Amino acid sequence: MKIRKDAIEKAKKVKMILLDVDGVLTDGSIIYSSNCGEIKIFNAQDGFGIVRAIELGLKVGIITGRESDIIKKRANELGITDLIQNAIDKVKPFEMLASKYDLRPEQFCYIGDDILDIPLLKIVGFSAAPSNARNEVKRIVDYVASASGGNGAVREIIDFILKAQKKI
Repeated sequence: MKIRKDAIEKAKKVKMILLDVDGVLTDGSIIYSSNCGEIKIFNAQDGFGIVRAIELGLKVGIITGRESDIIKKRANELGITDLIQNAIDKVKPFEMLASKYDLRPEQFCYIGDDILDIPLLKIVGFSAAPSNARNEVKRIVDYVASASGGNGAVREIIDFILKAQKKI
């Protein structure tokens, strides 16, 4: 786990958490079945953390470079209404959400794991990554979880934010 000195102060300002999917909400595996199409495995603890964050007043959204009905189903289950798929450039959807909710960049957390996430990770106020993120990502973020993507990293990061904000 890596935490920058100012991470707690940055986490206190977060009003919206944005998530990547592959490698963050999942372990990064994409399984194709001849019968069912694409299969993704999500972590129930991550899901509980997302639901609790929403219940405690934070907004949560997903910005992902791929498109999948499975992601839409999981977002619906968790109460995530801001789902942007097929976003290779993740900064544009971020700007749209910042405008929609009248939030400043420092009020966002983004959790990403790969090089496509770096431009957005550099813009948001609080940036985070799972332990299995690319080294290029881990070098620049405020918080590197001890857990890996799809294995509780999202929950760990959300809990860090909620504790910083004294909501839990």
